[in-house]
Amino acid sequence: MSNPAAITRTKSAISARAITVTAMLSAVACVLNMFDFPIPFLIPTFVKMDISDLPELLAAFSLGPWYGVAVTFLKNLLKVIIKGTSTAYAGELCNFILGAAFSFTAGAIYHLKKSRKSALIGALAGAAVMALLSIPCNYFISYPVYTKFMAIDKIIAMYQALRPGVNGLLECLIVFNAPFTLLKGLLTAVLCFLIYKPLSPILHGTSK
Repeated sequence: MSNPAAITRTKSAISARAITVTAMLSAVACVLNMFDFPIPFLIPTFVKMDISDLPELLAAFSLGPWYGVAVTFLKNLLKVIIKGTSTAYAGELCNFILGAAFSFTAGAIYHLKKSRKSALIGALAGAAVMALLSIPCNYFISYPVYTKFMAIDKIIAMYQALRPGVNGLLECLIVFNAPFTLLKGLLTAVLCFLIYKPLSPILHGTSK
């Protein structure tokens, strides 16, 4: 017969480990989020690349999809606490929506049938969902705030400097931001696959 006390202790240990790993990954994600950088030949410089979705993906794969969402939320909360916001929280809100969609989709697919193949499918699906969501997120949340600081014509002109044929904000988001966000998701997925196995003992609490 199973020992209820032993089961309770095991569940408590798992819960404590999950909380600890979530907190650790959230802190790492916050730091990574601060080290963003522009890629001026791909997209206007006010849109920056970062790899802060990596810890979220690690959490989603190792602990479950909702832990990926938790890391995404805590990352943005920590950033606001430490640095404040320059976008009236619109940037942080969009970052949370996109990161949560990415990590939850990837984690949910992986945990249906845990395998390297399902992890790959999940990561690719998550990157695609994040890229598609970036269009309405930017159109309805981010850019209405950005236009309070810079005229929409000037914003579009920055896109047109890279590709003169684009016309209107929506087209800019489809042509530039969605592929850029997809690239960010794919880069995150590649990094995750490279480091997941070495970090697995820490993430799963099996280190000796």
